[in-house]
Amino acid sequence: MRRLLPLLLVLLCACAGPSATAGDKGGLVPLRLDAADLSRAYTPRRLALLVGVSSFDDPQWRSLRFSSKDATDLAAALKDPARGHFDQVRVLTRPEETTRDAILAALRQLRREATRPDDVVMVYLSAHGTLARDGRGELTRYLVTRDASYRAIPQTALSMDALKAEFEQLPSRRRLLVLATCHSGSGKSLLPRELEVELAGIKSGFYARPLEESSRASMVFAASDWGETAREDESLRNDIYTYFLIEGLGGAADRNADGAVTATEAHDYSRRRTFAFTEGRQRPSAEIVEVGADPVILAGRIDRSGQPELFSYNPRLDGFLLKVDGEPRLELPGGAAVGPGKRTVELTKGDAVLVRREVDVARGERLPLERLLSDAIPRRALSLVGGMMSFADGRSRRELLPSAPQVGVVLRLEDVPLQDLGLMLDLGLGHGRQKLEVAPGSHVPFGYTTLTLGAAAPYLWRWERLTLFAGPRVAALYLGRSFDVEAFTGGQRYFTVSPGVVGGLAWRLGERLELTAQGHGMLTYVVVDGQGQAVGFIGGNAGVGYRF
Repeated sequence: MRRLLPLLLVLLCACAGPSATAGDKGGLVPLRLDAADLSRAYTPRRLALLVGVSSFDDPQWRSLRFSSKDATDLAAALKDPARGHFDQVRVLTRPEETTRDAILAALRQLRREATRPDDVVMVYLSAHGTLARDGRGELTRYLVTRDASYRAIPQTALSMDALKAEFEQLPSRRRLLVLATCHSGSGKSLLPRELEVELAGIKSGFYARPLEESSRASMVFAASDWGETAREDESLRNDIYTYFLIEGLGGAADRNADGAVTATEAHDYSRRRTFAFTEGRQRPSAEIVEVGADPVILAGRIDRSGQPELFSYNPRLDGFLLKVDGEPRLELPGGAAVGPGKRTVELTKGDAVLVRREVDVARGERLPLERLLSDAIPRRALSLVGGMMSFADGRSRRELLPSAPQVGVVLRLEDVPLQDLGLMLDLGLGHGRQKLEVAPGSHVPFGYTTLTLGAAAPYLWRWERLTLFAGPRVAALYLGRSFDVEAFTGGQRYFTVSPGVVGGLAWRLGERLELTAQGHGMLTYVVVDGQGQAVGFIGGNAGVGYRF
């Protein structure tokens, strides 16, 4: 090894020596990169796939006059350097391009092309929509492709589930799906006769909007709300929603005047114009998850700080009226631009005021209205409660402890540790005298003390003033009994920690006070007189809480 060491040092010095001159082998090679090529390689791309299905193999589906034109007109707007300046726009309108398999293949090809998370990707479909029962017997929405059979819809049409699955697999986090179709049975929709008869007999609101999941920073726009009709118009020579969407891309939808038209701005513009044009018969809908600023720019470029914006696309706020400085601005969902500075913001429905807050907004700021709710309503509540606790089975109530009253306190923390999760701590105390039935008609008096200490992590569901909660709970239970009879004088004590569940509700009376009620259960193991048994333990209470 010692003989090899000098040789290794010589080789090391040779490798670390000066770089080779021209003609020498090895050494460092200078690499020249073109700045423009490097910029293009790392610049996010803008890609669109537009599908218009106008004709169908099955004569039961009536032809659509403007679906192909919708796709080509929108493509012209997206390709226009002065408007959309998209890098790639693919249009599918020919019969061989509008089958179910062809559309799915095009979506998969788009997934291979839009590989960067910050690529902007738009998918647009203009076609018939319909409803049918799938293989599990559940009503499912379908897009009618060229080869869809009226009598075999689940087997031949493109289900919304399959479409959304492909859309969600796009690597981009800036993606937009626009559906210029409907599933109401009229307009750009057609239902099988037997399904129309079935739906006519449903008394409940079948056409409630489905709350489909949207992944982070993805958007799904529909030309009509669930159960409404999407229409073509002869005077516009387009699908109505699509016509105003294209019009908005020309700059009319730039509500905050920053030089760019974002996806939500374009949708809100088209939504308002469509609603007015159809005299309220068609209300385009949106399913949106935004993180920070709207990242999907459809036209123009941001070249200046825009006006502050107030917005909400949360279904829980649908129908609320946004007022700014006492002036009505819009009915949610949607957004409105306001002047910078201090503003009084209200959300109202009828005579009820959900929230009224003073805000200070700056140019370029986008304020989600849900934040006002979370800031306005305290997320902690301390309640004084009273109720009953009892063993679940009759034998234990007769032999161990009858139902007994308790008083206590409950601390509830909302959105801790995560949004829509809570943390609850409860303490209950009971003390008094009861009687045990030792034989038919024979009772023994005794004193008792109960103490419970519980911790729970429930999930929260909130609608305006109502909060529902349910989740797992772990509780410690202490039970003491004391007897003073001739046969036995003394006491018995029992302590355990056991898992269980809790559920309840809270109703806000105002900004601070609330009424609350909850029930809980636990499975425990009790040893009495040397014998053990598994028993259920239940309790319930109600009271008044103070939010802080």
